[in-house]
Amino acid sequence: MSVPNDRKYSDSHEWYMVDGNVVTIGITEFAAEELTDITYVELPAVGKECAAGAAVGEIESVKATSDLISAIGGKVVAVNEELADHPELVNDDAHNRGWMIKIEASDLSPLDDLMDAAAYGEHVG
Repeated sequence: MSVPNDRKYSDSHEWYMVDGNVVTIGITEFAAEELTDITYVELPAVGKECAAGAAVGEIESVKATSDLISAIGGKVVAVNEELADHPELVNDDAHNRGWMIKIEASDLSPLDDLMDAAAYGEHVG
């Protein structure tokens, strides 16, 4: 299992990659493996305002349905349109092509409380 060093990780298995004040969010490879075959991903509309700690989408698999939680608040500026027709991208490449949403953050400080790659690796190890 890979845990890229260029992002932060939450207890609920989302990853956060920061570029200025835009944060790309997806679920970790560990979470994708636990869910098994992902069959559907529901994402918010571009322009939607999201609150920190709130569910911003859903991931459905043959095993379970899970919420996509955002640790940060802000406005959704992009969603991964490919996932509508190819949700399996999350299973195949969770940390890259399987990204889910990009949020223009109103406050990046909640990310300071998240885990780095080493801590997340221990968390799921």
